[in-house]
Formats: sequence, structure tokens, C-alpha cells
Amino acid sequence: MRVDAVLPAGGRISGPFAREAGTEIKALIQLGGWTVLERTLASLGATGHVGRIVVIGPEEVISHQAARSADVALSEGSSGPANIFRGLEWLYVANDRSYPERVLILTTDLPFLTADAITQFLDVCPSDLDLCIPILRREEFEARFSYRSARYAHLRDGEWMIGCAFLVDPVALVRNRSAIEHVFAARRSRLGMARLLGPSFVLRFLTRRLTVARIEQRCREMLGCTGRGIRGCAAELALDIDYPEDYRYAVRCGA
Repeated sequence: MRVDAVLPAGGRISGPFAREAGTEIKALIQLGGWTVLERTLASLGATGHVGRIVVIGPEEVISHQAARSADVALSEGSSGPANIFRGLEWLYVANDRSYPERVLILTTDLPFLTADAITQFLDVCPSDLDLCIPILRREEFEARFSYRSARYAHLRDGEWMIGCAFLVDPVALVRNRSAIEHVFAARRSRLGMARLLGPSFVLRFLTRRLTVARIEQRCREMLGCTGRGIRGCAAELALDIDYPEDYRYAVRCGA
């Protein structure tokens, strides 16, 4: 599968964490002499599956030398979803006012990202789905990373985490923009996500009676599009830098 890619690069950190990392922009955190943005762009280029690449972020990102290997670097919008839709709009215009068939949305805070991890994800995504998201069991993640501070959703069928890559049909994404913005606003809270999915989900979440299949079904109903959590993906797609302990683990492991 050959896809275009949108890289939202506006994520911030602050306070002691930013001072420790040497930047307030997650994409510009340096590890092993590379910024995380440089690692992301190099990994995408090495797959042989990625066409145009759009980076969206603040001035510090779009003026950074790392962004030069992208096809375009755009100024950020007012929110994470706004950045994604700004990137999709650029691809729409660049593609003769037609959305590409599939777009890979990839966060820029993955310190262990590799071309193989991206390629494997693209290879296993069914071509008839509007939205594919990597999901990993705790056992799968910990088989790759000895990182005990990772955060999981505790469901009836196991402990799960979501990766930070999204293969999407951009037409379906644009059609459901409002719902996607609500999901983004609730994304940091597992209970907030359960509330968004409906009252019965709150009880099922709190009593650990939810399953991956039931969440997938409800998301399809809510968004009006087809989607699935893709199992068996590389753990490198899931270990992102959100907290100081994430950064320190990446430094210790020589990312």
C-alpha cells in the first residue's frame, strides 16, 4: 500500500519536563543526536510506501531543518484535529482537488519508531476499512519494552494500549469531523472516553466488562464509518513521549 502522510507536530511539554528535555515541542526532543521529528521522517522515507508528507506545527517546527525533508510544513491551527484537517486539505489541493485514497496520520513523539514498524502496520491493514488503529496487549508491549510505567485500558478481554498511527480514508474523516473533535477532547481520560461512548459504557468500563469488539462496534455506530483496532502491530508504534518518565526511559534505552 502506498499512502500520503500527515504529521501533526504541535504537541507541547512545559515546566521542569521541558527544561529537562531541552525544548517545549515534543517533536523537537533530541535523542541520540536526532530530533524525534527527524527520526519520524527518516522512518517514513525508508518504508518505500509513503508519497507526500505534510508536517504541521508551530514556527519552531516549520523553520527547523528537520522539516525540510517533508513536502510541505504548515503553520499549526487551534487544536490537534485542526492540524490534521489542515494537512488533509493541503493533500486535497495537491491531489487536483481530490482526497488521496488513504492517508497515514502519525504522531511525532515516537522515539523508537522504525520503518519496519510502519510497513508492517500498513501491510496488515484491510483496504476496505475507513479507519485502522494499532492496538497492543500488555503482554505484547512488555515483550518488546521493559517499561513498567506504560498506561493501559483494563478491559474484560485484557489490558490494551492504542498506538499512535492511524490509517484513514480522508473522506470519512472529513465527513465525521465534529465527532472526531469530541473524541480528541476526551482522549486523555479513559473515563471521559467511556462517557463519550454512552452511559452504559461508563458502568461497563468501571466494572471491566467492556471488550475491544464492543468498543469497535460502538465507534462504528457513532462515527458512521468502518474501523477496527489492528492487532499484532509493533510496540514501537505505541511508546510515545507524554510524560517525563517516558522521556527518561527513551534516554536510558539509547533511542
